[in-house]
Amino acid sequence: MQVEKVISTINSSINVKKRILKNKDLIITMLKVVEEMVRAFKNDRKVLLCGNGGSAADAQHIAAELSGKFYFDREPLFAEALHVNTSYLTAVANDYSYDEVYSRLVKAKGRRGDILIGISTSGNSENVVKAIKTANSIGMITIGMTGRTGGKIKDVCKYLINVPSEDTPRIQEAHIMIGHIICELVEKELFND
Repeated sequence: MQVEKVISTINSSINVKKRILKNKDLIITMLKVVEEMVRAFKNDRKVLLCGNGGSAADAQHIAAELSGKFYFDREPLFAEALHVNTSYLTAVANDYSYDEVYSRLVKAKGRRGDILIGISTSGNSENVVKAIKTANSIGMITIGMTGRTGGKIKDVCKYLINVPSEDTPRIQEAHIMIGHIICELVEKELFND
């Protein structure tokens, strides 16, 4: 019985990825995001990322791939997950609201031409939605990574990468795959002479 469950779960993950492969519009959006990120980094801009729970972990993972390295030993890129300062996070959540934790940091750190990637499997995480709205008001380029419907994020971001699934773990697995693809292509464009 356990063997069948493992096989079923792996097949579910594979099926989501097969749906992504068939979705040319989604792949084109991923490539547009790569272009925006390459342009931003060439213009001395930065990438900020935010999310909650597993999406926060994905944000931090993607930021590390960009600011550390992916395949190449190269110069670091300015990429930061906005949740890593726990003193800030808990103070703002306590003094204002958890819905404000990312939008306040976007106001502090974001500049026109920077990029904000908001990750939410439902697309409805209010703190991520508010961060994207704030980033838009500054003139940042906004990217939402969500599940199938896009939730509220679909209406507020410039680019929507909506994984064709409603199953949170499968969406998160696809988000990190897509994040890896984007990091690989950005790195290749910037550093593969």
